[in-house]
Amino acid sequence: MTKPAALKRHLPTSPFAAKATPAPKDFALGDQVTHDMYGLGRVIGVEDGIAVLVDFGSTEERILSPYAKMTKL
Repeated sequence: MTKPAALKRHLPTSPFAAKATPAPKDFALGDQVTHDMYGLGRVIGVEDGIAVLVDFGSTEERILSPYAKMTKL
C-alpha cells in the first residue's frame, strides 16, 4: 500500500501564484451532512471553526476542520 503524495509547499520566491485555500464550511445544529467514511449524519454540536460533532446513527464522531471529507446536504 502506498501513501498519497505529500502536498508541495509554495516557495515565496516562486513566479507562480500560490493556490488559494478554500474557506472553511459553516455548519449549524441540525444540518444533515454526508461523510466519505461514516455516511449520512446530523450535526449535534458545533465548535466554531474547530470541529463539529456529528451523529451518524451508530456512532458520534468529532470531525475536525477543514471538513475535507464532509459536505452539507
